[in-house]
Amino acid sequence: MDALDDLLDAERAALLQGNLDDVSRLHARKERLIDALNREDALDAQSFLPLQNKVARNQDLLNSALEGVRSVARRLAAIRRVRKSLETYDAQGKKTQVDIRTERSVEKRA
Repeated sequence: MDALDDLLDAERAALLQGNLDDVSRLHARKERLIDALNREDALDAQSFLPLQNKVARNQDLLNSALEGVRSVARRLAAIRRVRKSLETYDAQGKKTQVDIRTERSVEKRA
């Protein structure tokens, strides 16, 4: 239980720092520790409460981090769309999309 407690603290620190690589590396170890605890018969439910609270706290942080990543992905997709087309409104208020074609060419000079 102490190892899992320490790991959950490390996971929280990594989440707060935005270090998703460390979070990913800790995940496999966390699963092994939880599996080992599940095999123990002598543990009472009260001893799990602090760990359960930490797991829930870290899950909330992880969900927030994932939503941040999704938000960035949506913003980047919107920027890519803007580069390809322009949305505008006509005098009647109807939305119109104008495709923007950019031709990229390389001029070779001797």
